[in-house]
Amino acid sequence: MPPMEADEDSQGDRLLHNEMVLNIPSMDDEFIQRYLHGRSALIAQEKRQRFDHAFRETLSGTAVEAAAIVARIRREEQSTLWTTEFEDHLAQEPDVGNIYPGMMFTLAKERIEQSKLWKIVRRMPKGALLHAHMDALVEVDWLFDQLLSTPGMHMGSHEALHSEAALEGASVFFIYLKNPDPTESPSIWSAEYPAPAKISVTAAADSFPNGGRTGFLKWLKGRCTITRGESLEHHLGPNAIWKKFSSTFAILNSIIFYEPIFRAFIQRMCRQLLDDGIFWVDLRAAFLFRYYREGADDPEVDYKEVIRVLGEEVEKFKSSTEGQRFWGARMIWTTLRSFESVDIVESMEQCIDVKKEYPHLIAGFDLVGQEDLGRSLKDLTPELFYFRKRCAEEGLEIPFFFHAGECLGDGDETDHNLFDALLLGTRRIGHGFSLYKHPLLIEMVKEKKILVESCPISNEILRLTGSIMSHPLPALLARGVPVALCNDDPAILGQDTNGMSHDFWQALQGWENLGLEGLGALAENSVRWAAFEDQKAAEWTRDIKLATLGKGVRAGRMKDWLVEWERFCQWVVDEYAVPTPLDEPE
Repeated sequence: MPPMEADEDSQGDRLLHNEMVLNIPSMDDEFIQRYLHGRSALIAQEKRQRFDHAFRETLSGTAVEAAAIVARIRREEQSTLWTTEFEDHLAQEPDVGNIYPGMMFTLAKERIEQSKLWKIVRRMPKGALLHAHMDALVEVDWLFDQLLSTPGMHMGSHEALHSEAALEGASVFFIYLKNPDPTESPSIWSAEYPAPAKISVTAAADSFPNGGRTGFLKWLKGRCTITRGESLEHHLGPNAIWKKFSSTFAILNSIIFYEPIFRAFIQRMCRQLLDDGIFWVDLRAAFLFRYYREGADDPEVDYKEVIRVLGEEVEKFKSSTEGQRFWGARMIWTTLRSFESVDIVESMEQCIDVKKEYPHLIAGFDLVGQEDLGRSLKDLTPELFYFRKRCAEEGLEIPFFFHAGECLGDGDETDHNLFDALLLGTRRIGHGFSLYKHPLLIEMVKEKKILVESCPISNEILRLTGSIMSHPLPALLARGVPVALCNDDPAILGQDTNGMSHDFWQALQGWENLGLEGLGALAENSVRWAAFEDQKAAEWTRDIKLATLGKGVRAGRMKDWLVEWERFCQWVVDEYAVPTPLDEPE
């Protein structure tokens, strides 16, 4: 084609293109505006079904301003701290593995704790911690310091720790000895070690073959926590990580449940909870450990003493100057769902005996352990009906707070634990990860006022989800399901500190629909559904429905939390509001 004709065709195409552009309606056109108005109305209609709608409707002016400030900071940090360049930098590190959308927690933790949003979330009053396993609440570095500084502590193993395989998987334990054997045994790190001989823990630490005491502490931390590498290896699946996770508790329990260490443990636990804006905790513990009084070689024959000491130390903290704002703690008694019937029934009887002795400290009953490899609630129905009957005979109120739906299955026996949990009258659901697959159960949970204790970081580390961005909890929040955020096992899973700030931060930064308003609603829910006192089912439901309009302990605590919330929102405004020209000094 000659150049002149080509130029004419090109000019004609441009004219046609310009004419088409001119024919595109403007965003200001009336019918486009009607569409946009309908779109906004549809979004607003859906948001009225959200769990936090009523909370948002009653926000004070200060809280609304604080929420807007937090939203601004969140947007700013998304474009500075959480950029593609940062993810590319991480991808170049040899031990990082794949980068998941929204950043996997283990990879992001250090940068999270450098953000403005972290400082705000740390300061927020989070209400009550409803799902936490007591023996995984205090950071292991502090616990190891207690181990090495407590006189009489010894270490043993059921095989010599002379090989990599033994160091990684042998059953090791710690124990107090009042009168240790004066005969010097061969090193626990040598093939000649006569298992299960007890060796002074300081001697064992100092003689560790790979770096002395420093190497010992690094090795022990690896045995008692999910390591960075393990948290990233999602391709190995949940069963592998659960095997490691389950193995940590026996080692930790052998340290924690010697009276002097246990008393210090409870004090530190309460102090750290309060420092993180947590005023109450419903603890869980699997009563499989041996508890030793100070200076005793033999363990207690039951669990009455450890519960007594727990209550004593909580009250001691509450009466201290620093603990004035702490409301307290109770215990949800648990046993392993994988046990045979005789062992489960024995644990149930122990729970009843302790409840009779310390009714104010035992809040409920649960079954723990990996759901996929344990017995289903359906299989355990006879034992659970037996427990109900025994409680009725003794005149005791020990309600169920079941773990259920902590799984990936869809319609299998484990997934169906959710059906049984509801039918058996659980007052809350631990995890409820698979609940979003069950539309009927969602409606039942809402109708029956059953709260889901959601633990996003735990679900990620234990390989149910790749990151906060792919967690199913937003689906439940959008459907109006009552939820509280919880931390589960922070000392083992990587949060290190026992507060809930990491889980709150992840939710705030990860989910666009939440905001500070949504976090506030989650925190209020935690207070509304806490097990502050014994209540029959009808009383429990009534007080949850009445909320601040009630007259009992629950209503009072909810009012106390609202005061803390308003103070916090004012602090956000004072600390982070952008000065207007009128505010600036001349």
